[in-house]
Amino acid sequence: MSSGTSTIGASRCRNCGFEAPGGDDAWDRIDVPKLGRMTQCPDCGSTDVMTHR
Repeated sequence: MSSGTSTIGASRCRNCGFEAPGGDDAWDRIDVPKLGRMTQCPDCGSTDVMTHR
């Protein structure tokens, strides 16, 4: 097994590279009309977040 920073179930901001476990309290959550609840990067504010499985 490798010991890299990416782990299964980790989410990463595609804008700035911030990474934390998916669903973790480190991520901000915002409510967007017509789209619902979205995950937001706490570092840059981007909602372009990718989850690794």
